[in-house]
Amino acid sequence: MTNALAFKALGNDRRLQILAWLKDPRANFPPQVDGDLVEDGVCGVRIAEKLGVSQPTLSEHMRVLTQAGLVTPKRIKQWTFYRRDEAALAALTAALAQEV
Repeated sequence: MTNALAFKALGNDRRLQILAWLKDPRANFPPQVDGDLVEDGVCGVRIAEKLGVSQPTLSEHMRVLTQAGLVTPKRIKQWTFYRRDEAALAALTAALAQEV
């Protein structure tokens, strides 16, 4: 992860909203048939529905967040599940604190 990619990812309100929801997935999403909300992440279909965007639009948002190292994707059957990478977010916060 580079800080530039992370800042680009965080420069979009929808991506910030996704990260906020993923911080507490049980509070923000209903239980899933496949995959645990915390251990496996949230199914991209559920995120797209909640965000009110198409699957291709969500895929682009998640691609940016994944490339920035802020979320981790996991394939289960034909779906992709996403969860926050808390270590990467903590490192970014620490790096930002040192820059200011």
